[in-house]
Amino acid sequence: MAENPLYVGLKLLGAGTATVSLIGSGAGIGIVFAGLMLAVSRNPSMTKQVFVYAILGFALTEAIALFGLMMSFLILFAF
Repeated sequence: MAENPLYVGLKLLGAGTATVSLIGSGAGIGIVFAGLMLAVSRNPSMTKQVFVYAILGFALTEAIALFGLMMSFLILFAF
């Protein structure tokens, strides 16, 4: 059974707008590691502790991207 072309178009539009979170995630990861480099350059003795916080920030920022990608795939293939 063929789907309505308008429905397919809107589905693709929704999936495309759901991937906009990937742009913000890329910028967020850049900001996290720029902050890490700045913190290490200011206080090298705190490198280990700051690195742990940077990895945590990276993981949380990457989770936002994965949620956006998951929503895009749900829109494309589940509905």
